[in-house]
Amino acid sequence: MLRRAAGAEAEARGSPALDALKPLAHVSAAAWRALSERAAEPNGYHLPDWQLAVNASARGRTGASALGAWDDAAGLIGLLPVISLWRAYRIPLPALVNADPYGTLGTPMLDRDRAEDAVADLLQQARRAGAHALILRATALDGAAMAAFTTVLRDGGMAPVVLHSYLRACLEASGDADELLREALGAKKLKELRRQRNRLAESGAVRFEMARAPADIAAAIETFLALEASGWKGQRGTALGSHEGDATFVRRAVMALAETGQCEIATLRAGETPVAAALVLRHQDRAFYFKLGVDERFAKFSPGVQLTLELTRHFCADPAIATVDSTAKPGHPMVNPIWRGRLAIGDVLIPLRRRDPVVAMIRATLALRSAIRAPARRLVHLINRGQSS
Repeated sequence: MLRRAAGAEAEARGSPALDALKPLAHVSAAAWRALSERAAEPNGYHLPDWQLAVNASARGRTGASALGAWDDAAGLIGLLPVISLWRAYRIPLPALVNADPYGTLGTPMLDRDRAEDAVADLLQQARRAGAHALILRATALDGAAMAAFTTVLRDGGMAPVVLHSYLRACLEASGDADELLREALGAKKLKELRRQRNRLAESGAVRFEMARAPADIAAAIETFLALEASGWKGQRGTALGSHEGDATFVRRAVMALAETGQCEIATLRAGETPVAAALVLRHQDRAFYFKLGVDERFAKFSPGVQLTLELTRHFCADPAIATVDSTAKPGHPMVNPIWRGRLAIGDVLIPLRRRDPVVAMIRATLALRSAIRAPARRLVHLINRGQSS
């Protein structure tokens, strides 16, 4: 039964009592940072400096609540930012959904030594708030976090339900970069890319820069924002710089993460002209390729591909990085041919009660919504491809 504290409007929509949960903004950043150092699985988009900045000002992503698991000795052992199913999907049923961290990875942060205890506490909090299910969007399916959820649910006679899954590109950065690129692209394609780079150099010497220090990051983020806004994303209003709240969040986040060495911004220049820039997050032994901006005046020289080749060499030479998650859509035409590793990602329904008819209703409603929206998404994709060709 939903808590009265949620208010009549929330009850009418079937939303859990989010008022019973702590606002995400009230979670101790220090405790969260300590948890990130002990996390069972890396997720750059759940670092506190990133997600608190998202929660403060990013368009449509503010005001999340928090499911938090605490231990008297260890402190914070689990954290899951959440919103209601109504807010996420406009579905009036009692469920919670992981909040969008402005990055396509929602894997919860769990203490590696207390992962199952953390999951059990998070699920119990969700039940007390009136939820019948959790929806974990864009979650790593083969990692330690999902293994912990699976174990805890199995002990309760339940199982997670994968609603949607796909494979996305990643770079296995432990190998030799040139060998990886030869195997991925072949000699003919690499020769063509070298020809394009040489043509790009006619506009000025081509050089690759990686900003890490806060002072360098402060300048590089402005270059990135300008490049992203200069292209089709700016024309459609989807660039970070197109909305004041989004620009504020990303400036705040990258400056804070630069202080802890968890953010880098790569720039490719022809002479003094930046032709491509990319923002990358780092957590534990993994990097996360967040976004790319290019100067479309140089499109015939493939500046985004050229920058990605440089990033491949950069991370293969970095002993601290084992994997780079492209965080790209499935089948991404630029990164998929270059990075041949694959990560299994999916949306997962976590039931909170055994044989619960409400959970069956939630699952059926989500399936119906997906079936209705899929043709519309394909149509929009075809229209966008036509406009950009």
